[in-house]
Amino acid sequence: MSGLKTSTEIGVEVRNRGQVPNGADTYAREKVLALISHVSEPVLSVRVKLTQAVNASTVRPATAQAVVDVNGRPVRAHVAASTMFEAVDLLQERLTARLARARRYGSRGPRGSGPDDRASWDGPGHEHRPHRHHMPAEERRVVRHKSFSLARQTPEDALIDLEAMDYGFWVFTDLASGYDSVVYRDPRTGRHRMASLGPMGPEREIEGVLSVSTIPVPTSRVDEAVQRLHLTGLPFVFFHDTATGRGSVLYHRYDGHYGLITPAM
Repeated sequence: MSGLKTSTEIGVEVRNRGQVPNGADTYAREKVLALISHVSEPVLSVRVKLTQAVNASTVRPATAQAVVDVNGRPVRAHVAASTMFEAVDLLQERLTARLARARRYGSRGPRGSGPDDRASWDGPGHEHRPHRHHMPAEERRVVRHKSFSLARQTPEDALIDLEAMDYGFWVFTDLASGYDSVVYRDPRTGRHRMASLGPMGPEREIEGVLSVSTIPVPTSRVDEAVQRLHLTGLPFVFFHDTATGRGSVLYHRYDGHYGLITPAM
């Protein structure tokens, strides 16, 4: 069961997947409209997706995600909850934090942020991220392959994009070195880190908000990256792809399968 409701006035689009409760889409639209009414920059479009899991035993079967295009720059949030209306409330809260951060750092980046500032990067709702569906390793497949031109940017700007889009990692080409790199939130410490195909020197801090790993990025084929991901249990692996000579990311999808991101040649 799916639905589509749009508003030509401001470009709000709400999509339903699964048995979404009646009125939830209207509730989500009202919440998002109230939120974006406080955004000073032009909001070009808003896309919201509400998904109700089929499996009733799922702990948090209701997920809500939204992407807001603020003057050409997307800001994204993704949450899960026990009920759809709770998920929409959490979505509004998390999106509010991300939009506020985009306004705060959009023009100057996180330079000058100290230890007290670092904790505010996440904002409310990280504990409400959707959980990955468990699937036996022998049943997992690489079901999605995305290839695109990586942005050439500084690690600080990559970190801004990572947080604005509510992802677990962000792949980019380091503006200074020209090497494919990734910034991510370390699942063990919660801190932001960076890894790169290029030499990084002694481990250091970038402006107090991003630590740089000196552990060599593994060189492997995609099938070997699959084995590494299975053995480590990490949410993703950044590797030097022997087939392309570029940095790629193999990651766990929420449906339990794998996704692959490679730079366009």
